[in-house]
Amino acid sequence: MGMIGKLLHGIWRGLDGLRRVLQLVFMLALMALVFGAMRKSLPALPHDGALVVHPSGRIVEELAGNPVQRAFDEASGQADPETLLWDLTEGIRSATTDSRVKLLLLELDDLQSASEPVLEEIARELKAFRASGKRIIAHGNSFTQAQYYLAAQADDIWLDPQGMVLLDGYGRYGTYLKGAIDKLSIDVHVFRVGRYKSAVEPYTRSDMSADDREEARAYLGGLWQGYLTAVAAARGIEPAALKDYADKFVPAVEAVQGDTAKLALERKLVTELVDDATAERKLVELVGEENEGDGFKAIAFHDYLTVQKAERTLHKAPKSNDRIDVIIASGEILDGEQDPGAVGGVTAARMLREARRDDDVKAVVLRIDSPGGSVFASEQILREVVELQQAGKPVVASMGGVAASGGYYIAAKADKIIASATTITGSIGIFAVFPTADRALGKLGITVDGVGTTPLSGAMRLDRPLDPAVGRFVQTSIEHGYRQFLNHVAAGRDKSVEEIHEVAQGRVWIGNDALANGLVDSLGGYDDAVKAAAELAMLKEGDYRVQRVAPEMDWTQRLAMRLKMSVARLAGQVLGSQNTSVMALLGHFSPLQKGLLRLQQMSRPGEAYAYCFCTPE
Repeated sequence: MGMIGKLLHGIWRGLDGLRRVLQLVFMLALMALVFGAMRKSLPALPHDGALVVHPSGRIVEELAGNPVQRAFDEASGQADPETLLWDLTEGIRSATTDSRVKLLLLELDDLQSASEPVLEEIARELKAFRASGKRIIAHGNSFTQAQYYLAAQADDIWLDPQGMVLLDGYGRYGTYLKGAIDKLSIDVHVFRVGRYKSAVEPYTRSDMSADDREEARAYLGGLWQGYLTAVAAARGIEPAALKDYADKFVPAVEAVQGDTAKLALERKLVTELVDDATAERKLVELVGEENEGDGFKAIAFHDYLTVQKAERTLHKAPKSNDRIDVIIASGEILDGEQDPGAVGGVTAARMLREARRDDDVKAVVLRIDSPGGSVFASEQILREVVELQQAGKPVVASMGGVAASGGYYIAAKADKIIASATTITGSIGIFAVFPTADRALGKLGITVDGVGTTPLSGAMRLDRPLDPAVGRFVQTSIEHGYRQFLNHVAAGRDKSVEEIHEVAQGRVWIGNDALANGLVDSLGGYDDAVKAAAELAMLKEGDYRVQRVAPEMDWTQRLAMRLKMSVARLAGQVLGSQNTSVMALLGHFSPLQKGLLRLQQMSRPGEAYAYCFCTPE
């Protein structure tokens, strides 16, 4: 029996090995078929065409949400439109040297918003495109402030004869909830450190404090001056003329009897008034006709990106395995695992840890666009930054639109911090918020009573008044957290704690001022950060790859995504669109809803927060 068993076991092992080989051959054949189908399905690009760049929604550094769920929401029309910054910059950069692209057409009507540093990144690529001798045309029915920043980089700006250029500056208007909270008989207990740490004020005040107003005016004024300087330089006019246009817009419109397009043309903000039909004819003259009667030879940006990525995969094998990883920290910093669009303490720490353990990774760029959030999650991320440095891998922090509070916390010990001149940063301070509703319940005749074994037993219940001793404990903990924050920054910036305290206290700084105060090392963009990381790691140009680290979908997720998209399309056809009047009505309550949601998120017992309510409108 033993001999037979061994024989059968040997036969089984042989069959199992054959199965594995056949499975591998089948998978390779299947991959070859899929890859071949993908190559055949690549869109054909016309030569000497116009690359149409048509961003939609917000321009972001990381698309929000789980990739599968986001695809489902997009297919069902429920997703907030977003355009990935890196798609725009890489696509425009590729087009600069691509002979198939004769000119670039900016269609900006669907662009909703973008931070100024994000716009700077795109403008930098547009300037390089023009410097190569190629032409840029911006075309729009009207131009809002963000849209006009990009349009200003074009050789020609075509505005519809019924359109306008609207520059409304920057503002920061908050929704203050104290009146509603008082009417609900809820007590909001606030613990904070820092004269300027105003993130708690929506729950404790009915208006903006003098300190908050002071710092807001300072950094919003810096942002506005940065906008005026950059856009005026692109158009070849004086910043004062652009400021005058915005400041005196209403009387100027009245002087031209409401003809806003004429006003924009007279002030040299646009080069020509062109309707859609005329624009089509002019583009046909510039790049030719696709097919007779089909309009100009247009290259859709999505198709262009698809082809470019495929061509890079086929033809650009890396010269070296050495790599700089770019880890995106975009959104609020929250505890645990988080989907893209938020920064999870566990998620971000894991990506940094994986970079440390990967021998091919020689340096890391931590790209930050975050107003902060959980102190604990921020500490988790900072610890992994330090671990990377101790492993001999330099870390460069690259700041986007906002890198404040917790967003600055995670950058504090980087080997180098690079911010845009218009980055909003600083806000070094900590707070905690704890609401209690015992008075509200009392009005309904609901009371709470009981016994506990220690003074802390039941002390953090929402339905009991806050014990003053517990309040002292929380405040002491907040002060300790602030000292820890100061120590991190002082160590990272090679300054004394006292020097950092002078520029901390929750104060928000714009990039230029942060540089002057020693909170950042230099001003620059994403490319500058990558170059700095390469220099610190002693990597030569062309001998390393740059890889942005992002959650990847495996084949099962992609299959699920396709299935969900099909179901979503079918549901849309059967059920129709949502009731837009109801959605519009709910939209009016959005600020209140967001404020209460944020209070709920930041009211966890024992949790401290480093968060900045400083994003401009």
